[in-house]
Amino acid sequence: MVIAIDGPAGAGKSTVAGKLAQKLNILHLDTGAMYRAAALYALEQGADPADGRAAEALVPQIGVTVEPSAGGQRTFLNGRDVSAAIREHRVSRAASDFSAHPCVRRKMAALQREIASALDMVLDGRDIGTYVLPNADFKFFLTADLEERARRRASELAQKGCPARYEEVLEDLAQRDKNDSSRALAPLKKAEDAIAVDTTRNSADEIVGQLAAVIKDEVGRTK
Repeated sequence: MVIAIDGPAGAGKSTVAGKLAQKLNILHLDTGAMYRAAALYALEQGADPADGRAAEALVPQIGVTVEPSAGGQRTFLNGRDVSAAIREHRVSRAASDFSAHPCVRRKMAALQREIASALDMVLDGRDIGTYVLPNADFKFFLTADLEERARRRASELAQKGCPARYEEVLEDLAQRDKNDSSRALAPLKKAEDAIAVDTTRNSADEIVGQLAAVIKDEVGRTK
């Protein structure tokens, strides 16, 4: 069983996906972490994440792998654990630009398809249900008001010891929405057969309950 959860930054995808995977006792793949790792490499090489030619040159050098752990997914960049480093605000900014390059998306999508091919899994990202795994068994598209997403992201960064001003986070999210929705390859959009879920006024546990109920009902009908 493959479950795709897409949506804009800050809509709660990773949190919901992790909790849903735990509830269903299957794995969770945080695809955003993979793009962040790739962007981190670009930054470490002194490259401009928005530079397409630089991306073409760097992509063959980037090796991203993931491992499940008790505390969630561990993400490795060329064998180095970067699970904490990729959560820095500067990396989030860079990931939005770097992930827009077709060469980057193609490589990450291929890795994600390979990982999901052998295991039951929940994947969250921007284009899982439309590009990476269009034949996923279940597709959900999470949304939330921009202001609420900015508040959540600012709070999350503060809890992780990487505080950022709300206004700065709000501006960054608005720009990321624009970047994600307008890129040439696999732009952010709701798959036609995805179920839209507004998370603005609901907790992660409430959303997980909604998604689990949909899955349970569908599985029950098909048995």
